[in-house]
Amino acid sequence: MSYRIRADAGLYGYERGLSRAGFARVAGADEAGRGACAGPLVAAAVVLPARPLPGLNDSKKLTPRARERMYDVIVRRAVAWSVVRVEPAECDALGMHVANLEALRRAVWRLGVGPDFVLTDGFPVDGFGVPTLAMWKGDAVAASVAAASVVAKVTRDRIMREYHDDYPEYRFDIHKGYCTTLHQSELDEHGPCAIHRMNWDNVARTVKLGRS
Repeated sequence: MSYRIRADAGLYGYERGLSRAGFARVAGADEAGRGACAGPLVAAAVVLPARPLPGLNDSKKLTPRARERMYDVIVRRAVAWSVVRVEPAECDALGMHVANLEALRRAVWRLGVGPDFVLTDGFPVDGFGVPTLAMWKGDAVAASVAAASVVAKVTRDRIMREYHDDYPEYRFDIHKGYCTTLHQSELDEHGPCAIHRMNWDNVARTVKLGRS
């Protein structure tokens, strides 16, 4: 028997369809920080309860305050959730694509409840021992992936605000390590610090210019 997910099924359409197909525990996995040149890569995995969580959405579509509120709801009501971080040095050693896959894999492995099916945002990820589906813009179309995006984003933003206390000159509290004009200006002036990803071209250039 096969099931087709209707285009208008809503954010919980994939989870409902998979449940009808016998996959009761659907884990969604997503990351935050893949495009940053400083700070860790953070990945989260979430298995949601059957009852929808009001207000859940793709983390990018929520305000910072709404993300914080949604984070509290998710971690309180999820069947299981986990979050992992891959530090900058490991991101450099693995390369960002491999680091991204490894982060998603670790987050799912760390769940306290084994999933029956895994939805991942963007790229196919193997090694789960259960069926998987990689979804383009999964955080916008699948509830469990959206929940994972919120947990990953809020966790990483908190980490970067803490790093601001250690390295205030870089203003990590504002740009969170992403390659903004402000960040590049501070990087050009001060050179990289311990949490920069040294393999990124814009970071490596400052080293060559003697800014480290």
